[in-house]
Amino acid sequence: MKRDPVVDFRESRQDKFISSLSANLNVMIQAVKRAGRGLMRDFGELENLQLSQKGAADFVSTADTNSEKTLREYLLKVRPRYGFLQEEGGEIKGEDTSHRWIIDPLDGTMNFLHAVPHFAISLALQEDQEIVAGVVYNPATSDLFYAEKGFGAWMLTASGSSRLHVSKRSALNESVVVTGIPHLGHGNAERFVAQLMPMMTKTGGVRRMGAASLDLAYVAAGRFECYWEEDIKPWDIAAGMLMVREAGGRVCTTSGVETPKTVLTDGSILASNSLQYEVFKSLIVK
Repeated sequence: MKRDPVVDFRESRQDKFISSLSANLNVMIQAVKRAGRGLMRDFGELENLQLSQKGAADFVSTADTNSEKTLREYLLKVRPRYGFLQEEGGEIKGEDTSHRWIIDPLDGTMNFLHAVPHFAISLALQEDQEIVAGVVYNPATSDLFYAEKGFGAWMLTASGSSRLHVSKRSALNESVVVTGIPHLGHGNAERFVAQLMPMMTKTGGVRRMGAASLDLAYVAAGRFECYWEEDIKPWDIAAGMLMVREAGGRVCTTSGVETPKTVLTDGSILASNSLQYEVFKSLIVK
């Protein structure tokens, strides 16, 4: 198939820029782009994908497993001593016990399986129990967000990158919030409705997009003012929670604990811009 010269030119400029980033980010971006190419091949042939079921309404496809395999093989090649925490493959301990990759090879599987182009690969690097770098990549739109502890959060553009900042909106009635909704086999519907009611009645709108990593990236980019969800896993939020903090936002559990290690493993998260953080906490944390 003939390549688009405009796409080739844009990608060549991006590759030059990526090579100027830190060694860790360079490796991570190369990894998600490799996996993204495979996901897009599978996205074009959805009817041929093999599916298996992990839970009542929890599916895994060959796209998930192939993406995870691509990521793991590339990361093992460049960082052979690091460990892994993977959505599909579980935990693999490395010789270097202070570093591990946290991988969601396909966040938004149900969107993917229904041909909705809103899904992502989420990759984070954990060092001594702290997330120090994260990348979230939607290969369907080419949106690529990245962050490194102490160096801000960014979005890759055609010629370089632009820095991310959380929203400066301070009024609830102007704010749009995003969440995940309990469904068959997941979450506490009664508790969610209690959290949803004040959000519906006080904010400018509530969205359910279906990919937690992108929800967090969108908060970091100022597109949404707040994201909250329960029954969430570390690989869903590891990269995104760093992005929100590096973009000037704040993150806690839905019980109000801000310690990053606790947020990562608690199973709940609330992330927002700084201006309305206490307000959103008052609506969710009970």
